[in-house]
Amino acid sequence: MIKEKKTQQLKIIAVLARWILKLIGWKMVGERPGIPKYVMLGYPHTSNWDVPIGLLIFAAAGVRLNWVGKHTLFKKPFGWVIRLIGGVPVNRDTTKNFVQLVADVFDSRKELVLTVSPEGTRGKAEFWRSGFYYIALAAGIPIALAFLDYGNKTGGFGPIIMPSGDIKSDFEKIRKFYAGMKGKKPQDMTPIILRPDSEEVQKKK
Repeated sequence: MIKEKKTQQLKIIAVLARWILKLIGWKMVGERPGIPKYVMLGYPHTSNWDVPIGLLIFAAAGVRLNWVGKHTLFKKPFGWVIRLIGGVPVNRDTTKNFVQLVADVFDSRKELVLTVSPEGTRGKAEFWRSGFYYIALAAGIPIALAFLDYGNKTGGFGPIIMPSGDIKSDFEKIRKFYAGMKGKKPQDMTPIILRPDSEEVQKKK
């Protein structure tokens, strides 16, 4: 009963989001992944405008986004608000590394869509962060390639990639999909380049 109610609420929100997107000249494209758990990349991220437009796009797709935060953010009296807007608590005060902590969260849930900005910043960075890849690999879940393309005023979902463990090969697939897309500030787009020592750094963590 509760699940049916949530599904109905998502449908109503989706209709409203599509209406607002039409008013502002944007369009949601692609199909949302028909799977309960995945890491969702959001690229490119160059402006604060990405947040409201992105929320509308993925609401139109019927997706409830989540993000991770330190467990101390979820204490009373405002912890429920953080959860309401998609926050997922992660206790960093343990001996486990961050990748394994988030993988454990996926293992403990039946459904979870975790949104990640691989650039880590609105400004231009030198490399992409690779943590999202290792989280998906450790949890045994796919990576959904989502986007906001200001050049065509479209946003939504592209292909799904199951991490193979060969990060260089998988990154090439990611790079090909995002080729040609434009952020609101194209000059601030971080190139899809893997940090040269990313494999070695992750192995040590």
